[in-house]
Amino acid sequence: MEAVVGLLMLIGVSLVVETHCDGRQNRTQCYGALGGSVDIQLMDSSSEIPRYCLLKNSLRILDVRNNKVILNTIKQSSVFPSNGTFRINNLSWNDSGEYTVQTIDSDGTSTGERTLQLFIQAPVSSVLLVSECLSQGEMRVSCSSEGGDSPQYSWTLDGRTLTDAELLSGNNEGNIITLKQHVSGHLVCSVRNNVSDVSRKQRISTCGFIFINCTSINGTQISGWVYEADNTLCIKPTTNPTTTTQTAAGLSWFILGLKAVVVIMSFSGIFIYFTWKKKKILEGSAEPQMMESPQNSVLMMEMSSYSNT
Repeated sequence: MEAVVGLLMLIGVSLVVETHCDGRQNRTQCYGALGGSVDIQLMDSSSEIPRYCLLKNSLRILDVRNNKVILNTIKQSSVFPSNGTFRINNLSWNDSGEYTVQTIDSDGTSTGERTLQLFIQAPVSSVLLVSECLSQGEMRVSCSSEGGDSPQYSWTLDGRTLTDAELLSGNNEGNIITLKQHVSGHLVCSVRNNVSDVSRKQRISTCGFIFINCTSINGTQISGWVYEADNTLCIKPTTNPTTTTQTAAGLSWFILGLKAVVVIMSFSGIFIYFTWKKKKILEGSAEPQMMESPQNSVLMMEMSSYSNT
């Protein structure tokens, strides 16, 4: 784990995590991040304490007298006598263990003793969400983290905790959950331990399943989730059959009527033409016929006049 932390720090990934711990109470549990730093509050004000020491496994590692550091065997540490704080930087696994705080009066007599436990944990560096659709339209989502000792998982959907109506199996504290067919939204997986808290968000949508409740063509009642794109169990007509039939019938009658009008107009035109033609012929036969020789006409008229005389 230390090699992984070192590699990530080498490529520029910052894993320096600062934690704080109040060691003024007996049997306090403190946590520090691997590669990070921890501030341990040892005293309220060291100016009122003539002398105090810090021991690890019965070995004295820190000795402060009259606000002056007399002994400090941890090289990567700092002491702030004015506020009684002891800081350990660049934490390693070796820094974990039980520490004892001793207070001593000016005569060198012990006036008190208390212990604290320091736990070193690797922080969570990243979180990955992977989702997959199952055969019945459910969605399985897994949450994995890089690094992190004793990780704890929690889930939210659109900013709220997942409910039993949305979870098919699993719970909000596991790293794998199964969502029901209708669930969609912004899903967040949070991974935390005592020294870090990292989350990852992912937009999820349904797997394309729909819930049907209908009667099939053969009269069977069907109820359940089916894949919408392949659904052939309950087919609803896209248009009203009665309306379609009426529309088609009306269109047919219109076409027949139009054809009838064309035929009637054609016969009417022919009839009018022949009527006009016949009328012209009759008018031509009613006019007086002219004699071919005008001289004969005059002679006949003169002879008629003479006879009357």
